[in-house]
Amino acid sequence: MLKAVILIGGPQKGTRFRPLSFDVPKPLFPVAGYPTIQHHIEACCKVPDLKEILLIGFYQYQPNDALANFISDMSQQYRISIRYLQEFSALGTAGGIYHFRDQISSGNPEQFILMHGDVCGDFPLVKMVQFHKEHQNKPRITIMVTEATRQQSLHYGCVVENKENHEVLHYAEKPSTFVSTAINCGIYVCSIDVFKQIAVEFSKKQENYFSLVTSLKPNKIKL
Repeated sequence: MLKAVILIGGPQKGTRFRPLSFDVPKPLFPVAGYPTIQHHIEACCKVPDLKEILLIGFYQYQPNDALANFISDMSQQYRISIRYLQEFSALGTAGGIYHFRDQISSGNPEQFILMHGDVCGDFPLVKMVQFHKEHQNKPRITIMVTEATRQQSLHYGCVVENKENHEVLHYAEKPSTFVSTAINCGIYVCSIDVFKQIAVEFSKKQENYFSLVTSLKPNKIKL
């Protein structure tokens, strides 16, 4: 069993679509005649044994608003459970899924698909899930990449891979100099134990933060 998570952001995003985005949430912008994330949902529903789709974002959720009506319509149309999980603020990719790790992990899924809601294109999710399962003894995350020009690559996350086994050797987010023409598409398949690694990294950051705070000498106050 697996689930899908679609990150849809919030109202302060989509600035390049203004003033249109004042009236229509960015995830619902029509692309090829359908709301953007409907393409994501349709692709997810083609994956065998996918039981639930979770939308994570920080739009204020109100009954009968555009987002609520969309979720209700999609649940009925595709006959699948679709839920919206609202962040208290923008938490980022790892922060968002880690915050809702209990909801993602409920039901004991083996993997979950993770998609950024502002990506448009073909989503070979069935092939990605199959690849991930075939290499399950090693990777926690399978990343979908595509080819870009050297100049374009500077605006995206760049991936350097081992051509023989497709293992990621190096990753650089929006590098200042050329790294690779293989760029991250923002589509992933994650093993559920990825949350253990995220917890380790969060713990390290907290320790580094508190170490820095305690090392700072208090300012002397002169009266």
